Amino acid sequence: MAKEKETTGHWLLRVLRKNFLTGFLIIVPLAIAVWILWWLFSSVDSLLQPLIALVFKKPIPGLGLAIFLVLIYIVGFIASNYVGRKMIQSVEKLLTKVPVFRQVYIGAKQVVEGFTGAGINKAAFREVVFVEFPRKGMTTLAFITNEVIDKSGRKLYAIYIPTAPVPTSGYFEMVTEEKITHTDISVDEGIKIVISSGMILPEKVSVGKKTVQAPQSIVEMFHSTVKQQGNADDNND
Repeated sequence: MAKEKETTGHWLLRVLRKNFLTGFLIIVPLAIAVWILWWLFSSVDSLLQPLIALVFKKPIPGLGLAIFLVLIYIVGFIASNYVGRKMIQSVEKLLTKVPVFRQVYIGAKQVVEGFTGAGINKAAFREVVFVEFPRKGMTTLAFITNEVIDKSGRKLYAIYIPTAPVPTSGYFEMVTEEKITHTDISVDEGIKIVISSGMILPEKVSVGKKTVQAPQSIVEMFHSTVKQQGNADDNND
């Protein structure tokens, strides 16, 4: 009888833990997405609220974002024809001559182009690679953003190492060819991996010239929490 009670209690605990983990994996990503969207909404909306308050004598929540979206569409419409595109290019060229602003603007533009698939070579993020980071023995995903040749003729890669689950912040490094591992992961897949914190992974990864199953070290590092929890439950049984 004691054994039956213990088994029932263990089963109940396992079910509760499983259901909690399932709910956690649904609610937390949803909450993060909502928080990011709310932060973007508040930030963009607040930019035009002083002007709205000046015109309408009071702030109107949401109107700033609406005006911003309309402004984006109008600029896009103007840039879609030859004359408008030349005008915008002239203004952009003038603005990029301003010290400090030029560096900030170009950097921000490249990051946006990297995530939208626009600009040079259709994306500022050219390739997804694996690098050792933040220390030897640990592997992480990175994006190649550019490449240069140093005075000795050695090729250097500019890479961007994003942080999960918000890839708009991260680290910039210059590394040599032997420090990176090329993959066949697309930029879109790479961004999904970062945003999902490794919960979305390709079944196979092509490293170099040979198509192989994803290396065990990569699997262990990026494997989903669901799989790990499932193994723990099996061991407890």
